[in-house]
Formats: sequence, C-alpha cells, structure tokens
Amino acid sequence: MPSNVRRRLATLTTAAAVLVGAAAIAAPNASAVGSSACRYNVTRDTSTVTANGVNFRTGPGTGYAAKGLLYKGDTFVVHCGVLKGTVAHRQAWLYSKLLHRSKSRLPAGTWGWVRDGFAVSG
Repeated sequence: MPSNVRRRLATLTTAAAVLVGAAAIAAPNASAVGSSACRYNVTRDTSTVTANGVNFRTGPGTGYAAKGLLYKGDTFVVHCGVLKGTVAHRQAWLYSKLLHRSKSRLPAGTWGWVRDGFAVSG
C-alpha cells in the first residue's frame, strides 16, 4: 500500500477515534439514582403492581436501566417520588423497596424506581 494512502487512512482512523471519544464524554450518564432524586416524600405507602412486565429501574425515567421486571401482584413500599416531563406529558416516578421477592426473582428489599400508574396503593 502506498505511503500516502497509509497516512490518509491513519489520519481518518485517528479522527474517528477522537470523535467517538468526544461523543462518549458528552453523552449523558444514566447511572443509578437513589432517593437524592426525590422531590416529595410519601409516608409508608404500600402498593401492588397492576400490570405484567413493569420495569423496575435504576432511576426515575426510561433512560435508566431496568433492574428487572415486576408482575401483577408484586408489592413494594413507596419511599418518595419525583415528577418528570413536560406539563402536558408529566409522569410520576416512585422510589420504592420490594416487600417480597418479586415474581421475576428480584430479592425482597431491592430498591428501585417504578412509573406511577402501574400500581395501586393499599
């Protein structure tokens, strides 16, 4: 391969690596968030999941990873919550602790976030 082609290829490879690295640094980090994200407290509100396949997430929003799934009948205690989104599309997210091992085998005592609307209090 001629040396000028090798130089151009090396330059393109380096430029691509720099761009990918810069994008990784600038990308938002959706790491786990605990009660520090809460904006209101809830006094020991026990809730039961009303749907199947509800994500139990590491933070309040769909950009956070799911720890696992919750199924109809799984129970948890709500500790606090936060409202996310625009006024027209507002969602409440609840920071909660599982009371019993979930049907998907998440251990009792696991903390996570559930979008309000997939559970009923009581």
